[in-house]
Amino acid sequence: MEHPNLFSDFGVDLDESARSDPAPARIVVATDGSCLRNPGPGGWCWFVSDEWWGAGAEAATTNNRMELLSVAMVLEAVPTEHPVHIQADSTYVIQALTKWRHGWKRRGWRTTSGEPVKNRDLVEHLDVLMAERTPTFEWVRGHNGHAANAAADQRARAAAEALDAGSPWVSGPGIPS
Repeated sequence: MEHPNLFSDFGVDLDESARSDPAPARIVVATDGSCLRNPGPGGWCWFVSDEWWGAGAEAATTNNRMELLSVAMVLEAVPTEHPVHIQADSTYVIQALTKWRHGWKRRGWRTTSGEPVKNRDLVEHLDVLMAERTPTFEWVRGHNGHAANAAADQRARAAAEALDAGSPWVSGPGIPS
């Protein structure tokens, strides 16, 4: 026996909604930055698994910049239809992206004390990336047995050390196709 569609007046096709594809899986990713001297050579990494991570390095940078860059790089790498949950050991990154950036933007990229926002270019780029999607954030204690954070930390540091030694760094496999 076929049941009447009580929602037909609202334009809802119950049979169509039952056939729709499930939502893409949420991706949980650890991010980290490393700086051998602050400022100095630094590295960044985002890490999902041994088969799914990315890393890079910059010659003259700061730890906070590398922390921010790791988030930017993962938001650029993961397709926008996938929700992203970021685990970071940097309260600076979490506060900057979830709380402070809105006020900074309203004040013309100045802090509450009127100083220019540090890493403004990167923060503005992240502001655009954050507008395209709504990642969630979780603070994790660094160097405390969190496996994904430890993997991101190790790879970020390795990229910085390779750059400092004048060697190429391992950039990772990226996102599997």
